[in-house]
Amino acid sequence: MDVKTGYVAGRLAFRGVLCRISGISTAAHCHAVKKHSCETVFKFSQRSLYQTSTPGQHRWFCHNSTPGQHRWFCHTATPSQHRWFCHTSTPGPHVCIVGSGPAGFYTAQHILKNHKTARVDIYEKLPVPFGLVRFGVAPDHPEVKNVINTFTNTASNERCSFLGNVTVGRDVTVAELRQAYDAVIMSYGADADKEFGIPGEDLSGVYSARAFVGWYNGLPQDKHLAPMLDTDTAVVLGQGNVALDVARILLTPLSILKITDITDHAAAALETSQVKTVYIVGRRGPLQTAFTIKELREMTKLPDCRPLLDPADFAGLEDKVKSLQRPRKRLTELLIKTAQTGGATAQEAQRLAQATKEWGLKFLRSPLEILSSEDGSRVSGIRLGVNQLEGSDSSARAVPTGETEVLSCGLVLRSIGYKSEPIDDTVPFDSQKGVIPNEAGRVTGCKGLYCSGWVRRGPTGVILTTMTDGFETGKAVVDDLTTGILQPVGGVRGQEWIQPLLQKKGIQAVTFEDWNKIDSEEMMRGEKVGKPREKILDVKEMLQVAQS
Repeated sequence: MDVKTGYVAGRLAFRGVLCRISGISTAAHCHAVKKHSCETVFKFSQRSLYQTSTPGQHRWFCHNSTPGQHRWFCHTATPSQHRWFCHTSTPGPHVCIVGSGPAGFYTAQHILKNHKTARVDIYEKLPVPFGLVRFGVAPDHPEVKNVINTFTNTASNERCSFLGNVTVGRDVTVAELRQAYDAVIMSYGADADKEFGIPGEDLSGVYSARAFVGWYNGLPQDKHLAPMLDTDTAVVLGQGNVALDVARILLTPLSILKITDITDHAAAALETSQVKTVYIVGRRGPLQTAFTIKELREMTKLPDCRPLLDPADFAGLEDKVKSLQRPRKRLTELLIKTAQTGGATAQEAQRLAQATKEWGLKFLRSPLEILSSEDGSRVSGIRLGVNQLEGSDSSARAVPTGETEVLSCGLVLRSIGYKSEPIDDTVPFDSQKGVIPNEAGRVTGCKGLYCSGWVRRGPTGVILTTMTDGFETGKAVVDDLTTGILQPVGGVRGQEWIQPLLQKKGIQAVTFEDWNKIDSEEMMRGEKVGKPREKILDVKEMLQVAQS
């Protein structure tokens, strides 16, 4: 394709970029890929060409990534002569999203749906997309991962691009992104762990739940974790859904796990695990737990595993249950039932009595110190402070009583939450709250800079919460573009401005088409061993597959 500015043969001159398509005389030379009512879509030079037939005239449209939309027209002046020209329409705004997890994709989805010319580029530090949906959702929860289909549809939008293997703050700065884009949205989540800051927290055998989840879910940075599973008792500190996830994975029979997308090395380690008992410890009481009924019900139904709940922990709660909101009411009722009867029928009770594994909830306990073995080589137990509650219901505070107790264990998993960290000095960040200061997704004091997801509101909630959050930030961007608060700047913009910077640094940006190659390879490997997929754990190998 020859792209020229100025005068085109045939005495047809237009302002803007003028193009001539060389060597193409008829539509027969193009390859049809899909149809839109009366229009036929063709592929030419990696661009979508639309042909609309009218008497004596053919018109070609090309949605070009830079510097906006190009339209190619073919006018049949005579049966043997074609005249080609290109008119460049006003380019739409360029929007950049940093992070390809649920927050990033939901924000992109809203913008693409509600602004008809906006282009969205999604940057991701890993070569693979989807964030915590890929690396955080438990392998035995495949139904939750179905949201990937929605994200794939978003990424397939002709106005959306994915650029993986690009670390914002290192490979490209936020200042450079703000030069290239009309709006920049920070949606990079929370990769760091919250810590207790107590003695012994750095002992061998003590891990964050985040790293443990990353280990069995194939997060490249956690592939070498090698948790010490040669112990009969594990303690999980925290009582949220992630805490129940890691407890469930420790206790679930391998026959169930091996047909999921759990990593091969994690399955091999769990096959030889000696863990038989898992205690899930929380600093407050049954009415303040953060897990939901779905995760609790799964724990009560674990094969070859029985619950260890003390009925005394639930004394006096029957009267309070009546006034609770429905989700908390149902959860508390299940807790009480499980404590009193094991949550089972008589037949199930007999089966549970023969179980070889067990799990328990310990309330009103705070970790004071993680104890080491005599030789100091690993954890041997944990000293807990006994608490009492001040206040009522969800707002009750845990207050130390001064009493302590020791719980023996050989494995400790800290599950008290994630935290976001700043990735660029030019972006405001509240280190106390672990979020970017914002108003409805608009970063405080930074016009054109936005945030969504955990880095906006903190690491809480489920995927549905993140969807609502992403839509709200997306709306803020669309509103600012529509009302003129943001004024799109013309010229070479978006990834076309960024790509040369990456190339100078030798950065291989991974496209969504490249990801599809990785995806296909993983599914092929999984099919060979009876799994949905076998995840590639090494970034270099991911890039090799992407280049193949």
